[in-house]
Amino acid sequence: MDTSAPLAAPVLRTDESDLELRKLKRHFGRFDILFFLLCTLVGLDTIGTVAAHGPQAFTWMIVLAVVFFVPSALLTAELGTAFPQEGGPYLWVRLAFGHLAAAVNNFMYWVTNPVWLGGTLSVSAVTAFTTFFRDGRPFGTLGFYLFTLGFVWFGILAAVLSFRIGKWIPVLGGWARLVLLGLFTVTVVAYAAQHGVHGFGAADFSPGWAGFVALVPVLMFNFVGFELPNSAGDEMVDAQRDVPFAIFRSGILAVLLYGVPILGILVVLPAKAVTGLGGFLDAMRQVFTVYGGSTGADGAVTLSGAGLALGDVCAALFILTVLSSGVAWLMGTDRALAVSGYDGAAPRALGVISERLGTPVRVNLLSGLVATGVLVLAHQLTEGNAAKLFGAVLSLAVSTTLLSYLGIFPALPVLRRKYPDVPRPYRVRYPRAVGWLLTVLIAFATVELLLPGLGSDWFGPGYAPSGWAPSERWTYLATEAVPLVVFVLIAVAFWAAGAPTRRRSR
Repeated sequence: MDTSAPLAAPVLRTDESDLELRKLKRHFGRFDILFFLLCTLVGLDTIGTVAAHGPQAFTWMIVLAVVFFVPSALLTAELGTAFPQEGGPYLWVRLAFGHLAAAVNNFMYWVTNPVWLGGTLSVSAVTAFTTFFRDGRPFGTLGFYLFTLGFVWFGILAAVLSFRIGKWIPVLGGWARLVLLGLFTVTVVAYAAQHGVHGFGAADFSPGWAGFVALVPVLMFNFVGFELPNSAGDEMVDAQRDVPFAIFRSGILAVLLYGVPILGILVVLPAKAVTGLGGFLDAMRQVFTVYGGSTGADGAVTLSGAGLALGDVCAALFILTVLSSGVAWLMGTDRALAVSGYDGAAPRALGVISERLGTPVRVNLLSGLVATGVLVLAHQLTEGNAAKLFGAVLSLAVSTTLLSYLGIFPALPVLRRKYPDVPRPYRVRYPRAVGWLLTVLIAFATVELLLPGLGSDWFGPGYAPSGWAPSERWTYLATEAVPLVVFVLIAVAFWAAGAPTRRRSR
């Protein structure tokens, strides 16, 4: 496409898209989008990973909220209201950079989520279950697979169901976050009044380069996702009014729902006792002793009475929150991949919407198969080491996610130039500066994921992901780089398979 002269409006509809879009219904209202975004933005599986870096983690979270979170919200508000059609971020990249760039970008955007569901989220859920309901006793291999595969395929079923029904998982997940984190915060205050707190001074909050290098990837992973509801753009009741409403309110809630628990963990647990996998769960067990229970001389926590009951309730809420995170992302990214299928950037067979359900069932099932494969493979490669599995899969999920934003964020200034006459109910000031600032930050974070600590102490003790020893840095790099290369090759193959669709749509 010639980009030398501005175009009045992009061509968004084809015979292929009309065939699929007529199957959709508008069930996605303002408050649905708000709770959908809460599940997208607030993932409790990473709170312990952030808190493990001590008080400076809170400082860097606030800094990145200002220089990354707010600009990305503004950027998405413009793109989501100017180009509100189904497929959202895929469509923005395709209009800006063409089908090939969009195919690679969108495959990374999609594949993150079955990887995340089958790895990080399922391990977080099983850890919560065994910590509270089995008093810390892990499952055997069979029990592990029964629980985690049940978790994965329940999430896939929720994504397969019609949006009118499936959206209730994110809605319930949003409420679960508010209840769980609210109860945790109140209990931290009660625990501090009864037992005191772990002291840290103002100097402990001082940000340092080492903390920035270690924290920026996972914090950005926490702070992306504003664009996800636009993947269901043609299912929204009123995208141009509801998208900005939901983005700005969910952004404020997300910062609070991350910041308060992180401070709570640091207040309750010694910094050395906080782990990426169990940090939030350990803190919950510790503070719930105020309702009934005790802490032994060796630090082991035993809950009883009301403490035990509340702990079990909160463990169930925690499992619901991580499930709803996975379901929300699957519902969005599966739709984006389906759009790329009928738009010519993926096999046409993937771009089919169910006539009865109004969902991309084929892509949903593909996500389930990938999640299952990741779960089994990662469990075998790490020999059942939950902490190592959590660290490796989280890093892979974060890297694939962030790579996809290397296409989404630069799309804003490009689309401003290519399509200046498209109505924009919401406009960002200085779009070029905003787009490229976010892109540079994402690129830096991606490098630090592949080579943790580069520029300070690559894979040193302070940078090695949870469960990995400094001597394993080349093994870790292989677990990250090889899948990324494979994903890019598959994405290019998807683009090639979409050639017949592109020819029919000309």
